[in-house]
Amino acid sequence: MTTFIPQLTLPQFVFDNPAVSILLPITLGTAIGYSSRPSRTKETYGKIKNPPGRPPPGVFGPVWTILYGLMGYAAYRAVHYGTSPLNSPATIAAAKAGATLYTIQLGLNYAWMPLFFGLNKPLLATVDIVTLLGVNGYLTYLWSGVDSVAGWCLVPYLGWLSFATYLSAGATYLNNGDLEGKNGRKEL
Repeated sequence: MTTFIPQLTLPQFVFDNPAVSILLPITLGTAIGYSSRPSRTKETYGKIKNPPGRPPPGVFGPVWTILYGLMGYAAYRAVHYGTSPLNSPATIAAAKAGATLYTIQLGLNYAWMPLFFGLNKPLLATVDIVTLLGVNGYLTYLWSGVDSVAGWCLVPYLGWLSFATYLSAGATYLNNGDLEGKNGRKEL
């Protein structure tokens, strides 16, 4: 079982306020998206070889906004209600451990785009997303035992992460792990 690590966990007030819990991942995800220069990212996405079934670039923003909102709501429910003193010590421990995993998965999530499109490291980005998928699989399992609504809120995220892992691994393979020259800038 994972343990609660306060130094690696978002502050409790984030989980106690539904608006903050929902808007934080949306805001940070949007900031990462824009800091990765959307026009350059879109251009690279169009130039690289992608596996079958890749969605058009305009799909990603709306899908991620919804998923970030759902994961934020899941975090609010699982931690806020799960840490109630009326719960068993095991439920409280699972809610807190999940808060640490949730924070870690946010970091992994936000690292993917800069790794793939910013640093031209698709293999590293694929390792990142495979790790992210595993962490979220366990987080979904853990929080499902704390609050079923929280667990169900993470299921679409798991589905999309599975698809995104396929896209990332497929693009890495089809481009021989090299995106240099496909985004108009040379790798340092």
